Amino acid sequence: MNYPWHLYVMAFLYVLAGINHFLKPKIYLRIMPRYLPAHKFLVYLSGIFEIALGIGVCFSATKNISLYGIIAMLIVFLLVHFYMLSSTKAGAGLPKWLLVLRVPLQFVLMYWAYYYLSY
Repeated sequence: MNYPWHLYVMAFLYVLAGINHFLKPKIYLRIMPRYLPAHKFLVYLSGIFEIALGIGVCFSATKNISLYGIIAMLIVFLLVHFYMLSSTKAGAGLPKWLLVLRVPLQFVLMYWAYYYLSY
């Protein structure tokens, strides 16, 4: 388990983001696409996945599967980012330029996770 420090930073950020799903679920409920069912359940479920995957990257036995899980999760989260671009209400009051910028940021985060598969 001698990984670079920035892998642990990534892990910490996912754990923190996952915890935030439980501390401030209204933020996430507000941006859930209407076509998805059981919004509250999905918010909590995604929080659990973020926490579990963040912890999982810290251990050699689960690192790669957790990294693939993070990449898959980020792909699914693209649905939310595109939904937020679809209307002013869904955009949660964020400027349009910031909403647009979040889409390529998802791909940067995917690459960040992919990068650690070689360790």
